[in-house]
Amino acid sequence: HYGRGPSRTGRASARPSHKSFRIKRVLAKKQKQNRPVPYGIRQRTDNTIRYNSKRRHGRRTKLGW
Repeated sequence: HYGRGPSRTGRASARPSHKSFRIKRVLAKKQKQNRPVPYGIRQRTDNTIRYNSKRRHGRRTKLGW
């Protein structure tokens, strides 16, 4: 059994995930975009912006690649 759960070495998995740096950068940007509207912006706009309409759920909507 490979890489699921803690191993004898103490790390989470023995094999690294195969992500290029370019993909990792895109994933980091999507992760930063996927957050609610900050409270201060809701106050500044008199609650006209109530929620982030571009919010993405990780299981429902995939990134398309």
